[in-house]
Amino acid sequence: MEQIGYEYPGSGRPFYSLDLYLKKTYGEKLYKIAIDAGFTCPNRDGTLGVGGCIFCSAGGSGEHAVRASSCRTVKEQLDAGIALFGQKNIGRRYIAYFQAYTNTYAPLPRLRALYEDALREPSVAGISIATRPDCVSENTVTMLVNLLEKFPDKFVWIELGLQTIHEQTAEFIRRGYKLDVYDSCVTLLGRYNIPVVTHVILGLPGENKEHVLSTIDHINRSGVWGIKLQLLHVLRGTDLAVFYEQAAYQPLSQPDYTDLVIDCLEHLRPDIVVHRLTGDGPRDLLLAPLWSLDKRNVLNTLHHTMKLRSSYQGRLYTENTERS
Repeated sequence: MEQIGYEYPGSGRPFYSLDLYLKKTYGEKLYKIAIDAGFTCPNRDGTLGVGGCIFCSAGGSGEHAVRASSCRTVKEQLDAGIALFGQKNIGRRYIAYFQAYTNTYAPLPRLRALYEDALREPSVAGISIATRPDCVSENTVTMLVNLLEKFPDKFVWIELGLQTIHEQTAEFIRRGYKLDVYDSCVTLLGRYNIPVVTHVILGLPGENKEHVLSTIDHINRSGVWGIKLQLLHVLRGTDLAVFYEQAAYQPLSQPDYTDLVIDCLEHLRPDIVVHRLTGDGPRDLLLAPLWSLDKRNVLNTLHHTMKLRSSYQGRLYTENTERS
């Protein structure tokens, strides 16, 4: 993606946003409709653990999805999700976002049926599947390839929750898999040209700027298509909330988060599509940081600060960067 000066042409922003990618590729913005397909997670069902990651709420990151219990089919969830936008002009096509828990953690026939239900909808341009790299097999990828052949005008993205490359942090947050599992999964998906969006959490306990930039460097080299930068939220009912209430964890301040996001973007490969720069902590669950509730202010502050600093995605990117 060509970048001229401060802004990416056509975006007015100093980074390669998902909005820009979608408008250039599909001629319009595509809104995500979050789907809860009734999955669980190996970190919750006893396969790896029962409590999930220390930051994960009981909703499995799917608090913004229409619950499977209230809608019998994927189509009903899509219709209910679209209705939540009310009178807002959101275009003609959508992305069905399988978000809650681990969305490849089920028998292949069930997965295929759910994905087909979404792809069959005329208003759905494609699907985005949030999952874990240890829950993506060769058979899973073969099934996805077959779906793409059946729906050649649709797309399939895989979103992987990496969070960090550092094993000590990964063990502390109970991620449940090693870095080489992620690397192997990205390689497998890349072999079949299935785009990968990697999730990274900023503000993890014990991590500083160098830790985070090492993770960004690794992602640059891995060949992924997109990235989500997520602020670590402290949610009620999680083990992280216990650490926070015991003063054993201090969330990032807004200025520190702004600086860290800018550092990440400046070191990020310029062609990686930026899907997210903050996050939406559920208001009824969020303990901290409360400043994150004003998402518009968070993003406006970030954009303004980048402009003041003449900062942009890839400004400090080099192909041969190595960090310890």
